[in-house]
Amino acid sequence: MDQKTFNLCNKKRIVVKIGSSSLNYEETGNLNFTKLEHLVRELCNLRNRGMDVCLVSSGAIAVGRQTLGMKERPGDISTKQACAAIGQARLMMIYQKLFSEYNQVAGQILMTKNTMINPVARQNARNTFEELFRLGTIPIVNENDTVSTYEMQFGDNDTLSAIVASLVGADLLILLSDIDGLFTDDPRKNPAAELIEVVEKMDSEIYRMAKASTGSDVGTGGMATKLTAAKIATLSGVDMIIANGKDVCILHHMFEDSFVGTLFKADKKESFRIQDFILETIG
Repeated sequence: MDQKTFNLCNKKRIVVKIGSSSLNYEETGNLNFTKLEHLVRELCNLRNRGMDVCLVSSGAIAVGRQTLGMKERPGDISTKQACAAIGQARLMMIYQKLFSEYNQVAGQILMTKNTMINPVARQNARNTFEELFRLGTIPIVNENDTVSTYEMQFGDNDTLSAIVASLVGADLLILLSDIDGLFTDDPRKNPAAELIEVVEKMDSEIYRMAKASTGSDVGTGGMATKLTAAKIATLSGVDMIIANGKDVCILHHMFEDSFVGTLFKADKKESFRIQDFILETIG
């Protein structure tokens, strides 16, 4: 099976996750406004194609840290939460301005563990997403770092984006990262490592390839968190792609011609319940 057999152009609801390392300059940790503008334009074009689009965006802590003049990522929880409080507001202000330039409305949703494990909160969140989609808006999702330490343990929003994709019944989850996809070995250390274009089933061999390391100081997610996201997405009936966010124009290539990345085939299990998975794996 190759990537073209998935007919990505027929997808109706997609969730796109972009990490801190894809949004910031590696040298300074500052936001890359050119890339942000290109990302917003790509998402608006997907909306124009008739797709429901949701963005899961990292970067609040990184933006807050940069605003406060911190040179390195903070280590203690309280400082991270303070950076998130400052950075989240500033990041959303930037997104709102950029989306408005393309006549597109964006809304913010901040989630915590309780959002998913509490039945009433989970249904309320689902209803909010559905109404935002019905109104033609683009929800922008992040963890609520300012009041909860739970999400900061997940790793660069990979798992959160899969949870969102499961919650809203997405057709496709796209993880834009700083790597081209899933390799047979760590390509940073082994030049002979080969890209795996399609994963038809998550098995022990695939999980063995998980690498917990990351090459960035602004992000926290490694391949292990991306494979956890793949497990959640595929068991929920959602196809998932890992691709390099260095050039966000890869988004329209996914739906128009070809792209470099790894596509995980949906393998829906009716017995899979996202709230149970969270309780069993996170506690």
